Amino acid sequence: MNVKANSVKFLDGVKLEVTYIDGKVILFDMSSMYKKYPQLKALENRELFESGHLDVGGYGIVWNNELDFDAQSIYESGKLVNVVPTNINEQLGYQIAKAREVRNMTQSELAKLSGVDQADISKLERGQGNPSAQKIEKILHGLNASIKITIT
Repeated sequence: MNVKANSVKFLDGVKLEVTYIDGKVILFDMSSMYKKYPQLKALENRELFESGHLDVGGYGIVWNNELDFDAQSIYESGKLVNVVPTNINEQLGYQIAKAREVRNMTQSELAKLSGVDQADISKLERGQGNPSAQKIEKILHGLNASIKITIT
């Protein structure tokens, strides 16, 4: 499953600190990719480096039309430096999207199986909205899944 980033910070050198929807904060040094992607060396220009931003979906960091990098690679190859609390709706949406993708199911297919509008599923997976327990229960039924709640 592709992970989604919530935010990116541009640190000294060409280091990034990326926070993901699951709360993990990953440190990544872009210079580690120079050998594989020599064009990334252009990021040593501080103004260019700091001009980067997350793409609309949170699946990558974009600097310009020629330079971008996917958030999944950073998540998998970077160094975990922190875990921060996340919004409960973001956690729920992330877990539902993950369960749906593991089952190779589209949002439309889940909508048919659960009786919940595809637009509502999309909104939920993005961590937006405030779904009722009944709506969550319908989605879980459509996924043939259960939920475990832990209060710590």
